[in-house]
Amino acid sequence: MKPSELFPALAPDLEATDRMIRRSLASEVALVSTISDYIVGSGGKRIRPLLLLSVARALGFTGDSHHHRLAAVVEFIHTATLLHDDVVDESELRRGRSTANSSFGNPAAVLVGDFVYSRAFQMMVEVDDMRVMRVLADATNVIAEGEVLQLMNCHDPDTDEARYLQVIRFKTAKLFEAAARLGAMLCHAPAVVEEAAASFGRHLGTAFQLVDDVLDYSGDTAEIGKNVGDDLREGKPTLPLIHVMSHGTSADRQLIRTAIEQGGDVEFDQVVGAIRRSGSLDYARQMALNEAELARAAGRTMLRDAQSGEFSAILMSLPGLAVERAN
Repeated sequence: MKPSELFPALAPDLEATDRMIRRSLASEVALVSTISDYIVGSGGKRIRPLLLLSVARALGFTGDSHHHRLAAVVEFIHTATLLHDDVVDESELRRGRSTANSSFGNPAAVLVGDFVYSRAFQMMVEVDDMRVMRVLADATNVIAEGEVLQLMNCHDPDTDEARYLQVIRFKTAKLFEAAARLGAMLCHAPAVVEEAAASFGRHLGTAFQLVDDVLDYSGDTAEIGKNVGDDLREGKPTLPLIHVMSHGTSADRQLIRTAIEQGGDVEFDQVVGAIRRSGSLDYARQMALNEAELARAAGRTMLRDAQSGEFSAILMSLPGLAVERAN
């Protein structure tokens, strides 16, 4: 189900954002347009634009099209990171379709990712607000640092929970945080409300990524839209593996150590067995639930003086949706 169908109150904003996304990706260079159309056609949850729009509306935003423009910008930043990620990770499937690099080649995917990044910065300049540009520029820089941190952790079985969480907060949660903060900034919200919005986004993004990492060992390829076990094949020490390394039996810890070090085509079923024996999926799910509750607490602070209504209800439903999803 599309976000506009799931949240009818936000449907006009989501549809306007989608139109802006399509218009803004237009290019006279045929290959750019072809790959851009391919990316847009693959859909996606649009959760970052949804977050920005729901924060803005819940806090009473009634302005011009800047909310649609900024919602498109955060989606473009996210899309550009995916294009580059899939090249680095040599991924072949995303959102149930072949990745852009698989279909068009690595050079084209990287260069179109650069195009999408630069288009995002063109659009944020059009808002003509230095604070907005600072938030988005800083977020983009932190995301890049997160990508490098993740690369450094690959094939390192000694990666601990603190290093893993730092990657999540840089690579994923930072853009959620920026989206929610921008929604509050559009309403000229007081500093305490803006910070609560940022905290809401940060915890929501952390919960979202934790669930993604759980689904890589418990999901179904058809449902999650990517190949299960991709993280293991890439040698990524995500939380389920890290938990086994500190709580599993000696044999299970050795199995996981070898799997992280070697990556590639490892014995996936044996690794899943070790994860389940160690209670590692339950541990990661509980951490996601804790982050979702922290997001709700920040949401209550953010909305304390706001008029309750359907937009507030949408916003407060997002933490639950993030942790209860199957894709």
